[in-house]
Amino acid sequence: MTIERSKSVPRSYSRYGREAVAVLGQLIRIHRIERRLSMEELATRAGVSRDMMRRIEQGDPRCGIGLVFEAATIVGAPLFESDRNGLTTLLVEQEDKLRLLPKAIHKARNEVKDDF
Repeated sequence: MTIERSKSVPRSYSRYGREAVAVLGQLIRIHRIERRLSMEELATRAGVSRDMMRRIEQGDPRCGIGLVFEAATIVGAPLFESDRNGLTTLLVEQEDKLRLLPKAIHKARNEVKDDF
């Protein structure tokens, strides 16, 4: 079952989600300025247009997460862990946890009672 979204209906985002994206955009901008990089230089290093970099820094939730994380990595903005080894450890821990969880979630079926 797929849900199709009409192009005329705008996507809505939760307040928490919008604020989280805005905070990350601000964090990227702060680190970019502290590193004395222009928006153009960061856009070039990230392989995106200047307009896309502006949208990332403004916290546009429609920007691809990979692009946002790449920009954050280039300027040295911390995402989950402040050091690379900590992030690798977190990744391994999450993979271990995912191996223990079920592969899929199935809703309980309503059992038919046919014993009259």
